[in-house]
Amino acid sequence: MPLHALNDYDVSPERGFLAPFDPATVAPAPALADARTMARSLPSRLVNGHIRRDLEQLAEVDGSAIDTIKDIAQLRCALVDYSFMAQAYVWGEAQAPEKLPACIARPLWRLANRAGQPPILTYSQYVLDNWTRPDPDGPIDLENTATVQPFLGGEDEAWFILIHVAIEAQAAGLLRLLPTAVEAAMSGDRRALLRSLSGMIDAWERMIAIFGRMPERCDPYIYFQRVRPWIHGWKDNPALPNGLVYDGVDAFHGEPRAFRGQTGSQSSIVPVMDAFLGVNHGHDPLRGYLDELHVYRPPGHRRFIDDVRSNSQVRDAVQQLADKALTEAYNDCLDRLTKFRTRHLEYAASYIHKQSRGSDGNSTDVGTGGTPFMKYLKKHRDEARAHQL
Repeated sequence: MPLHALNDYDVSPERGFLAPFDPATVAPAPALADARTMARSLPSRLVNGHIRRDLEQLAEVDGSAIDTIKDIAQLRCALVDYSFMAQAYVWGEAQAPEKLPACIARPLWRLANRAGQPPILTYSQYVLDNWTRPDPDGPIDLENTATVQPFLGGEDEAWFILIHVAIEAQAAGLLRLLPTAVEAAMSGDRRALLRSLSGMIDAWERMIAIFGRMPERCDPYIYFQRVRPWIHGWKDNPALPNGLVYDGVDAFHGEPRAFRGQTGSQSSIVPVMDAFLGVNHGHDPLRGYLDELHVYRPPGHRRFIDDVRSNSQVRDAVQQLADKALTEAYNDCLDRLTKFRTRHLEYAASYIHKQSRGSDGNSTDVGTGGTPFMKYLKKHRDEARAHQL
């Protein structure tokens, strides 16, 4: 069956998976105003060494104030506030705590539950809902974006986030062509499928070029020491071997919970393109990890990936039509997907693996989300390349 309209999946033809609103313009619900103020003050508070004392003074918001929020933009921006505060509480002092205080834990759980995501900082809050445009009428690109909510602040942290924002904005060029391509494959419309694949190649080129700019303003050493530590999760993390207790969250019955940390692997771009192009990966620890990450995406994005996987006949159509130009376009799309993965592998080596030598407590055996990345990223890159026709 044909895919639904992109908007039905919370995907924008103009912005892709990015928030359809400008996060900086979203005022908090009145009951959550103090939480917004506290979250915005994190860069100044994190340097005093007493962030937990400060955050514990935050008055707990009554659950009904969250349940009655009608504006989805308000809800999502409040989730940014609380998820950043949770990360700051856990990683802002030398030793990780056993529990997250109720004043953060309960609102965070309630907001995340309404959003259909786990109660921890995810890629959605770190990137998709965490940008603004100095020129509100200008494009969403590296020359016209800024972060809304940082941890410590600074150029390296902002640039790391904004590279991802700019890539997501360009990915809209892929996503708005995708439904047409799926339908063209179903109907055997060679020309429409070729036009869509050719347009996707152009979008991939822009995304790869943006990804290549990461080193311009994000230094590997600064990333490893000042950016990466704040986005770790509490699953498979030796600092929190039992997970974290969400104090006062009745649904967890006082038992600790372990969730994955924020990671670019929670972006929906690569998995939806794998689904579209018919790329399959063999069973390995990274495959299992990536499957686990699916629930960390917004529900609409999950449904979009699932529906594309169920409905895309692009690979079969290209083989059946046996058209040289169409086959070349399909292979070119696979080639760009492979190049994107190669760049990710290069950054994993330079920004994490090489920086780990002599470090203490910032493990690189796994990525920020708990990924056994160095061993399997190359395997997944090679598996995508092997799908060439």
